[in-house]
Amino acid sequence: MRILLIAPASGLWHGIAHRKTFNGKVFRFSMLSLLTLAELSPDDADITIVDEQIEKVPEYETFDLVGITVMTATAPRAYELASRFRQRGVPVVLGGFHPTLNPEEALRHADAVVVGPAYGAWERLLRDLADGRLQGLYYGSLDGNIPKTLPRHLMSRPHYATLNATFATIGCRNACRFCSIRAVHSGARVLRGVRDVVAEVAAFRGRFFMLVDDNLTQDRDYALDLFRALAPLKKRWITQASVEIADDPELLAAMRRAGCIGVFVGLETFSEDVLRDQRKEIKPAARYREAVRAFHRHGMFVEAGIIFGFDADDVSVFHRTLGMLERAGVDGIQVSILTPLPGTPLSRQMERRIFDRNWERYDYRHVVFTPARMRPEELQAGADWVIRRFYSPLGILRRLLRWLFSPGGTANVVTALAINLAYYGRTRSFRIRGYDPAARRKHCETGLLAPARGASSPA
Repeated sequence: MRILLIAPASGLWHGIAHRKTFNGKVFRFSMLSLLTLAELSPDDADITIVDEQIEKVPEYETFDLVGITVMTATAPRAYELASRFRQRGVPVVLGGFHPTLNPEEALRHADAVVVGPAYGAWERLLRDLADGRLQGLYYGSLDGNIPKTLPRHLMSRPHYATLNATFATIGCRNACRFCSIRAVHSGARVLRGVRDVVAEVAAFRGRFFMLVDDNLTQDRDYALDLFRALAPLKKRWITQASVEIADDPELLAAMRRAGCIGVFVGLETFSEDVLRDQRKEIKPAARYREAVRAFHRHGMFVEAGIIFGFDADDVSVFHRTLGMLERAGVDGIQVSILTPLPGTPLSRQMERRIFDRNWERYDYRHVVFTPARMRPEELQAGADWVIRRFYSPLGILRRLLRWLFSPGGTANVVTALAINLAYYGRTRSFRIRGYDPAARRKHCETGLLAPARGASSPA
């Protein structure tokens, strides 16, 4: 059986790897979903994996099955590819977050849809295909067989920041309204065997790897066991974790001994009213500065996830947030525009305010709804402005000097600097500029500036 597995790309990300500079490599790491499908396939299957950020889809080669992993922003491209293969008589399967949350829509564009995780579902689907009785919907389970190793040799190593990516846990018990993870897994959480994780990490080539868990430290005892087992490997890694662990010196110390050099934490906002409204049950926003300092004391850099567009946000939120980020000493930021992904509680809550249902624009970089306290173009401009200001050359230089003199400084500086330069590259390549809407309004009120009619084009 010959199987083609595709990760589609949309917008400016399509074929971005072919750029000589700022080619998105830092943001690409081993695609666990497609590698998992490859590992769950029969041993005699001939597997081809295509990442459209890097390669072209071999549309005219002969395949017995095409599988496409789909996020909401890549759904239009996935449906286009599916149509082309189906017109040639090749069965197409769609899976991933968007088909899981919108299975009926996805099934209109495919011969079958995998709902939820692939474990258990993919094996049944392949057996049914071989027997000529392919069904429409296949439901996977977190109780299924999670592979202990993955065929990373199928990936093009030079085009990725690392192929050494894995996970120890799946899911998150937080109930954030905007998050698709909760919607997909219904709050369920699975912990892999510590021995399995450590054995996989020990086999990685090189010292650096990534744990791409949604919330690695949510089960404290498990996390401590994992960190103690990883420590003897003397490797270095980064992960996602809850900001709450900053209050746990024992856990932070264990993470550092295990080789953790950086964490991505979803701060989201500095407004505690917003956190409560979105059911984001984490450390009070007023204590973020203390939390960042705790990570720094343990030699870890901090990349913060920030979201703009909540109902409590007005035009002052951008300048205020930028100042708070700088005072907190955050080392990097990932700015998102609040996006009501179809199938999430947020989407149902915002149903009447959504004005754009072009899924390609649901990439966390476009405004697709009417904000409560500002105009859509102001939300777009303000988010772009924060990105450009934070990743200015002067801002990056200031952070570089801080890293050099912080605990773990030179050991962390390469990774932290690479992330900052990659984001700076995005501002240049994608022409992210924006403006401060609060300042623009003030100038308009004093007659110094004409009202804006639009914002910069987002990435």
